[in-house]
Amino acid sequence: MGISTYQLACSRDVPQLSWNSYRLHDFFTCILQQSQGTFLFKGHWFGDKDFVFTSDSMNIHHILSKNFANYHKGEDFREIFEPMGDGIFISDSDNWRNLRRIFHSVLKSRRFELAAKNTMEQKILNGLFPILKNASMLASEVDIQDVLKRFMFDNICLLVLGLDPNSLSPEFPHIPCAKAYDDMSEAAIYRHTLPGSIWKLQRDTAFNLLAAGRDTVAAGLAWFFWLVATHPFVEKKILEEMEANLREGTGGKWKIFSIEEVSKLVYLHAVICETLRLYPPVPFEHKASVGPDILPSGHQIPGNMKIIYCLYSMGRMEDIWGKDFLEFKPERWISESGEIKHVPSYKFITFNAGPRTCLGKDLTFLQMKTVASTVLWNFSLQVVENHPLVQVFLVTFY
Repeated sequence: MGISTYQLACSRDVPQLSWNSYRLHDFFTCILQQSQGTFLFKGHWFGDKDFVFTSDSMNIHHILSKNFANYHKGEDFREIFEPMGDGIFISDSDNWRNLRRIFHSVLKSRRFELAAKNTMEQKILNGLFPILKNASMLASEVDIQDVLKRFMFDNICLLVLGLDPNSLSPEFPHIPCAKAYDDMSEAAIYRHTLPGSIWKLQRDTAFNLLAAGRDTVAAGLAWFFWLVATHPFVEKKILEEMEANLREGTGGKWKIFSIEEVSKLVYLHAVICETLRLYPPVPFEHKASVGPDILPSGHQIPGNMKIIYCLYSMGRMEDIWGKDFLEFKPERWISESGEIKHVPSYKFITFNAGPRTCLGKDLTFLQMKTVASTVLWNFSLQVVENHPLVQVFLVTFY
């Protein structure tokens, strides 16, 4: 099957892109569902912004694992995400291998694990608790998404730099560095939609990214709390599991649970997995082919073809998750023996797959389970009635 045979869904891409700008993730998901999981997006007539979009799990297994050497981030990706420098997220080849080896040794060390635990607990006690307690006492509304972004920004600055910017305080101060990261994310998406000849002319600024540890966990937690708040029976089951497994020391408020304690919470782990399936913090990833190839779906890929694999869409594919793929159903992750089911990474793609599987996966689950269990035990969150839920088309999915 050549590229010319699957352009039919996309001859009108540019106007459709504009009309559906408020729901782009669902727009692309709809096309992928109608195209058996792979299609060609035809970009601007005056630029070379053609992309192959795929949510086909076998294509992704092929790209990320079986034929990994033929698919790299590519020069276009490095230019688009230029503010991130030559870091692990955008590098290729030997530079990527060296950086990954270094990151692996750091993230898997006992010292780092203890530092992450202590930093998280310190920020919960001195930042998150006071904010939520104050909102509870005043019966006031609080933007949980903003709170979590500030919480994770302070947490990652403490962990990486040993400095607490205190963005999570009752005054909710403006932190220029945090705002700069948001601006960078917005600019990266903007660069995807314009020919390089235009956005390169607009390049007049650069900054060093402190770390990439803020938005992914914050976004995952924001969706977690929204889903739990809108599914009371799920919150009830989480609390029942905590009562049954964490009885020692759970009397009273202001309890922070340890790594050993949260590791017992299978249902909570399942709820987090289900949240990340439906709302992956990074909704799409970008690759480029080094040479020509044929995907398992039969689609021919020329050299230097841009490929977008859609993590958000993959969580909405019936052939992967069944007819109830749109249902928020944590039970799908629990086996008959009461353990977390293993789902291949090329199907549950939130943490990537193959040689570039996310090194921070274990840390992410630790952070999410620690914050989630602590907040749900000490507070009851309610969604503001009739509050609109709007998707923001950024690198990180809010």
